[in-house]
Amino acid sequence: MTDKPEQQAPFRCGYVAVLGRPNVGKSTLMNHILGQKVSITSRKPQTTRHRVLGIYTDDEAQILFVDTPGIHRKEARSINRYMNRAASSSMVDVDVLVFVVDGTQWTDDDEFVLEKLKQARGKKILFVNKVDKIEDKEALLPHITKITDQCDFDAVFPGSALRGQNLEQLTKTLKQWLPEGDLFYPEDYITDRSERFMAAELIREKLMRTLGDEIPYSSTVEIEQFKFKDNGVLHINGLILVERPGQKAIIIGKGGQRLKQIGRDSRIEMEELFDSKVFLELWVKVKDGWADDERALKSLGYDDHR
Repeated sequence: MTDKPEQQAPFRCGYVAVLGRPNVGKSTLMNHILGQKVSITSRKPQTTRHRVLGIYTDDEAQILFVDTPGIHRKEARSINRYMNRAASSSMVDVDVLVFVVDGTQWTDDDEFVLEKLKQARGKKILFVNKVDKIEDKEALLPHITKITDQCDFDAVFPGSALRGQNLEQLTKTLKQWLPEGDLFYPEDYITDRSERFMAAELIREKLMRTLGDEIPYSSTVEIEQFKFKDNGVLHINGLILVERPGQKAIIIGKGGQRLKQIGRDSRIEMEELFDSKVFLELWVKVKDGWADDERALKSLGYDDHR
């Protein structure tokens, strides 16, 4: 009598929203699981402004990660309201929600996100990030208990997005909880965003990492040209928009050195991402009040429907 062949587990596919206040490590978590940078990162809060889809595919499942801007109470400007709308809308029609918190830190914005999470449907996971940086390890369990007492989480994972700690188990759990279904995207896709969008985000990341606290929040990037020339070189023209002349001078730097550095760092990463030699030109332009102008935001790609 021969053994019956093992029945292959059904393929699963679904959406996972990664939520939390600004700067808790949501983008780092998604990038690490994907094994490639899809969302830009920096140490500054509100680095992520757009809802970005990261696509993880293996033989068992396709996980569609929705990386969201950090949810925050203060909506001082139109761009802040846009980011909150983008993040809140990502809670709708997803299969799993991953709430990321920063170690044992807890703020009003964390509380704000948790209140929204309570009303959302779908499986809920609490991911306590940066546990490697917690000095008082005994404070971790009471902190987790305090959060889970307020919301019925289906699973809790302490770990580190940067170091990859506990991400394998998190990924395994996510795959188990997705509905059965076929691929939504081809297996070689890692995001639904265009290369043009990715180029703009890489430049903005270098702005965030190079400049002080104020300037990056008053700046955005628009790609005016993204074209392969006959010699196979990718030509990219990027326009950095700021709100005041003084900000323009700071970005350019003495003798244009700071802008050159931002361009150099961006180009190196673009060549790796696009697998091509890149010729990058950057300009800085003053556009007063762009971050408070709904029409200007839409023209710059801040679209609620993405």
